[in-house]
Amino acid sequence: MIEGLLTALSPLSLLWTLIGTAGGVVVGAIPGLGGGMLMVLALPLTFAMEPIDAILLLIGIHIGSVSGGMISATLLRMPGTPSSLITTLDGHPMAEAGRAERALNLGIGSSLVGGLFAGIVLITLAPTLSLWALTFGPWELAALVLMALVLVAAISAGTMILGLISAALGVAAALPGISPSDGQTRLTFGFDDMVAGFQLLPVLLGVFVISQLFKEVTKQSDAAVIISVGKFGDTPKMREWWKQGRNLLRSSTIGTLVGILPGAGASISSMVAYAVARSVSKTPERFGTGFDDGVVASESANNANIGGALVPLVTLGIPGAPVDAILLGAMVMHELQPGPLLFLNNGDLVWAMMIGYFIANVMMFVLMFASYRHIAKIINISSHFLVPVVFVLCVIGSYSVGNRMFDVWVMLGFGVLGYFLDRARVPLGPFVIGFVLATPFETELRTALQLSDGSLLGIVNHPVAMVLVFIALGMLVAPHLRSRPREA
Repeated sequence: MIEGLLTALSPLSLLWTLIGTAGGVVVGAIPGLGGGMLMVLALPLTFAMEPIDAILLLIGIHIGSVSGGMISATLLRMPGTPSSLITTLDGHPMAEAGRAERALNLGIGSSLVGGLFAGIVLITLAPTLSLWALTFGPWELAALVLMALVLVAAISAGTMILGLISAALGVAAALPGISPSDGQTRLTFGFDDMVAGFQLLPVLLGVFVISQLFKEVTKQSDAAVIISVGKFGDTPKMREWWKQGRNLLRSSTIGTLVGILPGAGASISSMVAYAVARSVSKTPERFGTGFDDGVVASESANNANIGGALVPLVTLGIPGAPVDAILLGAMVMHELQPGPLLFLNNGDLVWAMMIGYFIANVMMFVLMFASYRHIAKIINISSHFLVPVVFVLCVIGSYSVGNRMFDVWVMLGFGVLGYFLDRARVPLGPFVIGFVLATPFETELRTALQLSDGSLLGIVNHPVAMVLVFIALGMLVAPHLRSRPREA
């Protein structure tokens, strides 16, 4: 822990955390971009960096972008990130009523509280959970990944069937190349470039960024009218924050717990926290009209979700959300193995990562509070200027992976796939997580089968694995049971 603290507080690590957080705030505030896009674009830049600096840069981007999304959500009624969608319900009416500064100050303060609360849970829970996960064998790990894939599909946007299709496509995209178990090539179709399979970075750039660029190019809509922040001084007083204490604690708890569930992104956290805050409120009719409680519930929950999602990532190697899959990919690129052994082999790095999470939240608060008036002036940058720049960065990033044009074509191909999947309302989150988790799932499952002479019945001797499989089956069956019409 002491080594991690010293690492996180080193000047270079603090600089990268600051750069990531500042970049995340600005990009998160611009509708159509988002932190996931910036994280993917930043991945090629981290190749020559120290692993901890790369991880802190990406964590800073993630935290900054989720918080920055509230600026456009409040002033434009266009959330910069999906996690700020619920903030528009009360933030924008407050801005229209001339209280934009109050809405932004409420959101910034709530984001800090939610982030720090989740950080406490992360530091408290992660070491214990990691020690417990060390007892897992191949059967348990394979069942855990299977449950995560089903859970991601179950709670993703749209129907479960579309989520499962998306996850299955992601798993299929990870199959070409060399088998991780026996070293044999498969599904290369005679192309030498396919022997190495599809690299993670081009796939992420295609699905997350290029598909969004296609969407921006084909979109025909008028530019939104920005609302000015207003006069200084409309800041909540300490007694008003004290009145929000119960709402802050409840919403931060919900955001953290939902974040721990694989696949449950920050947008789900804010939705649940907002619904609960409204249900327990003595004045539920005020929600959606510019009510303080609505902004506080949404922003504290979506920021707490970030810390909660880091719990399964660092302890089990399971990304809590699609953005965390990017963080998982960065760890793998830097030859770090997320999961139970991460604490054992790289304990100082894990502690530096968790302490850096706290530092990034404080930086976010200071940067947002000091600069939201200036950021509000640049969030309406035209996409005509952004799209070409982002596209060039994507091409450079893809080519830099292996210095070959094949990766650029892979990026464009997955960009087209992501665009049409989005048009068909197939969620992209399960696709990315399926692509990332396909290799560990196959490796652990084939190892387990080798230990049981190729029989699936070997799982009977592993009760934890059986429980996880039954949970996965229950999540598959439950929606169909609820949808069955009741007999008269």
